[in-house]
Parts: sequence; C-alpha cells; structure tokens
Amino acid sequence: MQNNDVLRSLRYTLDISDAQLAEIIQLSGRTISADELAPLLLKEDEDGFQICDDELLAHFLDGLVYFKRGKDDSRPPQPFELPLTNNIVLKKLRVAFELKEDDMHAIMQSVDFPVSKPEMSALFRKAGHSNYRPCGDQFLRNFLKGLTLRVRG
Repeated sequence: MQNNDVLRSLRYTLDISDAQLAEIIQLSGRTISADELAPLLLKEDEDGFQICDDELLAHFLDGLVYFKRGKDDSRPPQPFELPLTNNIVLKKLRVAFELKEDDMHAIMQSVDFPVSKPEMSALFRKAGHSNYRPCGDQFLRNFLKGLTLRVRG
C-alpha cells in the first residue's frame, strides 16, 4: 500500500488538520510544515502530488505512538525499520491505539474480513521466522477502514 494512502487514511481516522499532522510528525524529531505536507495528501491524479517516502511515514507512525500514548524520555528512541512494510505499519498502529488481539479481530470482523488467530499472529512475527506472513495491501486497507469505524464511530 502506498505511504500516501496510509497517511491520508490515518489523517481522516484521527480527524486532524494538516497542522496537527505536522505536529505529530515533529513529536518524533522531524520538522515539517503543513505546507510541505499538503502535496503528500493529494491523490495520485491531482496536480502537485508527491510521493511520501518511508522515512516520513516512519516519523509519523512513531509520532502517533507518542501522541496517543506519551513519550518515555528515560528510554532512547527506537531506530526506524526501513524499508517500511505493511507489517511494520500494522505493528505501529497496534501499539499506538493499544490494540489487543481481540480488538484486532473485532476491527477486521467489522469490515467483513475475518482472520483467524494464527493468521493474525503470523503478521506480527519477525521476518525470517518460519511462521512469518507478509501483510498484503488488501489486509492493511481493510484494517485502516475498520480502525476508522472504531475510532470515528
């Protein structure tokens, strides 16, 4: 899934402005203005569209964790895992929204995309583990849709 789609979807889910989005990104240490974010939030066929790179989305996801859960200054920040995969995006969202396994299943059920417990746990394993499964675009898209229903009602 394109980073721009994830950014746009989460901005809608949280119901925040471009300026608030920039503030969340700044929580993780990257300075960006709302004007610089505007072209990243456009759709592909719109004039001025720019691709969101993995590093910016990683800063946003880390900033989202800090925004939702608070920042622990006693611990050093975690290094970014680049390139960013759908699995990493899913993990960061699970942490940011404090979702348990049952919450994840409920989110997927709400969009008629049921997933078994072993399938779900395989998405959160380390790459290279024998039971690791890459998260597909369709899964992440449905998860973001279900998350929006859960957060916005």
